[in-house]
Amino acid sequence: MKKETIITCLPEPQHVKGVYKQMLEPATLLSDGVNKQRLFIDCSTIDPMTSASVAESATSTKQGVFVDAPMSGGVVGAQAGTLTFMIGAAPETVGPATAVLSMMGKRVLHLGEQGAGLKGKLANNYLLALNNIATAEAMNMGIQWGLDPKALAGMINISTGKCWPSEVNNPVPGVIEGSPASRGYEGGFGVALANKDLKLAIKAAKEANVHLALADDAQALYDEVEQDENCKGRDFSVVYRYLGGKE
Repeated sequence: MKKETIITCLPEPQHVKGVYKQMLEPATLLSDGVNKQRLFIDCSTIDPMTSASVAESATSTKQGVFVDAPMSGGVVGAQAGTLTFMIGAAPETVGPATAVLSMMGKRVLHLGEQGAGLKGKLANNYLLALNNIATAEAMNMGIQWGLDPKALAGMINISTGKCWPSEVNNPVPGVIEGSPASRGYEGGFGVALANKDLKLAIKAAKEANVHLALADDAQALYDEVEQDENCKGRDFSVVYRYLGGKE
């Protein structure tokens, strides 16, 4: 593996553990043709404890420095090169990591030491998951009252209810042209991935003794949506369909 920079992006914590175990054990990376420490950049969205464990393996064996760099922007951002990376890294590693990630995305935000990128990403995705439910409920509420969906969304998006699910990924078909909802909820941010990130955020919060008032109800709803035959495998805005929203 004669590369000085190694980027990983994997679905689950166990996948990250497995890949880095293969790379780092036994500690032979410095004798395979590259006589300097690697820069490991992991773009996976996993729990901070797993990331910290992998980072410790890289640094304790002196085979490289490890940066957690989860990303935001989804498939559309990846295709357009407009991803945002939230990184956790030592100050001296920020420059090299930013140079690499800037070739893949538009923004690189340094949130602190190793692990900080993941903590920021999980906080953001927790909020996103809740905003998605609230937007689906509010849109369904207004439409059931007889309001025009586009007029309702337009009002929300210049008012205090504005959020990414209302403005960019509105869950009501036909409100946003080209959105997953307008394509039968195909593509986008899969409900299983949204649920995975929500559970990771809840787990990390519990480990830090952080009280989350809405977490249990949100997780129960996403579990139900993920298993529903009319919703599984769809964009997470399909919560609107699960709630009985008019399509």
